Amino acid sequence: MAFDITGMMGKMKDLQDKMQQAQQELQHITATGEAGGGLVKATANGHRQLIKLDIDESLLTPQDRDMVADLVVAAVNKALDTVAEQAKQEMQRKTSGMLPNIPGLDLSGFGA
Repeated sequence: MAFDITGMMGKMKDLQDKMQQAQQELQHITATGEAGGGLVKATANGHRQLIKLDIDESLLTPQDRDMVADLVVAAVNKALDTVAEQAKQEMQRKTSGMLPNIPGLDLSGFGA
């Protein structure tokens, strides 16, 4: 059995094209994280960028300043964790069957 370098290069080009397309589509994947029973909501996209932050006006008092900061951090982290998992699943779905199953191969970094 001869090694087909041309065929392999074609498959790599196809994989690269599909991954690039999938990365572009990650901006359309969003996830929202909530904290404080929904008083703070943060929405992130598949590129792990914060795109929206909602803070209930009842929290906008000087005495709640530290609590608001903590709730924002918690909501943003929840949104980023959720959207990162969604982006990873989308990348795996888009590249399914393109590469052999190689233990330890992690494509999750391609969504960043």
